[in-house]
Amino acid sequence: MSCNGCALNNIDPTRPAMLDTYDWLNDLPDTSHMSNIVEVRFKSTRKEYFKNTNNLFLKRNDLVVVATSPGHDVGTVTLTGQLAEKQFERKIKNKERYPFNSIYRKATDRDKAVWEESKKRETPTMVRAREIVKELNLDMKVGDVEFRGDGGKAIFYYIADDRVDFRELIKVYAREFQVRIEMKQIGARQEAGRIGGIGSCGRELCCSSWRTDFTSISTEALSKQGLSSSASKMAGACGKLKCCLLYELDAYVEAGKEFPSELLFLETSKGIMKPIKTDYFAKTVWFIFENELQATPIKLSLDRIKKVIQQNKRGIKPEITPLPVEEELSFVGAQAEPILEKPKRLQKKKRYHRNNKGQMANKNKFQPKKN
Repeated sequence: MSCNGCALNNIDPTRPAMLDTYDWLNDLPDTSHMSNIVEVRFKSTRKEYFKNTNNLFLKRNDLVVVATSPGHDVGTVTLTGQLAEKQFERKIKNKERYPFNSIYRKATDRDKAVWEESKKRETPTMVRAREIVKELNLDMKVGDVEFRGDGGKAIFYYIADDRVDFRELIKVYAREFQVRIEMKQIGARQEAGRIGGIGSCGRELCCSSWRTDFTSISTEALSKQGLSSSASKMAGACGKLKCCLLYELDAYVEAGKEFPSELLFLETSKGIMKPIKTDYFAKTVWFIFENELQATPIKLSLDRIKKVIQQNKRGIKPEITPLPVEEELSFVGAQAEPILEKPKRLQKKKRYHRNNKGQMANKNKFQPKKN
């Protein structure tokens, strides 16, 4: 979300973009009288839905006190009216069983003061919680701690590969922090979204800026886009495949429908050619000859490939005329990276300085100094 969008909706631009929901229908009349469902955000990305049973006049970014079991919590209103109802229908699967709680009131100065005091306890509590986990030799990591608005309950977000028996841990936590304890397991993507960071693209991570739902990404998304399967290049800050691999996947799948279901080896008059790289949008494929040790990549159009396949089925081995190549390809593993040729004038200039470097040094060495 850009700062221009924040200005249109009176959103504080210093707050993370994912914590607010852009209201594309902000020029429409207020629809809070048509639905009493309200979306409320708590720490980081946690959002829940409540009912405005007291008919309070609520708008976005209002701090409200909501009912919990037991006690109460303080959160920020993000959506009201029909937009909140549509968001509820989209995100919640079992709508009939959703436990709706009520909104008590708008937060008073006293509520805000207690809430701020509770938030100050989160960082030292998280540090001490990690020390306790280490003392008990548990194979888990406490990623974050969230205190409820009334300070009577704390949620410990943790990551673990296997099932963890933390019955003893909860007893130690309750005795150490004197609050009710809730353990909530999260994945690596959720942790990266809560912590934040900068991606390889140079921008803020999608999971910490605007994404709120996380879907599993398989290596099939790589193969369909012709990308390298190198984990170091395709993995994000969470160690999993990058979420952005899904952004253009539909376009690649649609473009790939014009290609044969399986790229076969082509039989030509010079030998057998095998495919090594596909450019779906340019509708071209790079081939190399199998019998050449230092094979030069050859680019063929999709129409030409289809004709060669039909000729091979009839037993014909045609002569291949490659498309004009504007750049030289250097293949590293399964990925092809274009390396543009340098102008010959610069190559000659560098070669001249390299060859005459030693001669110039010896000449200066024996040349008498000027007084």
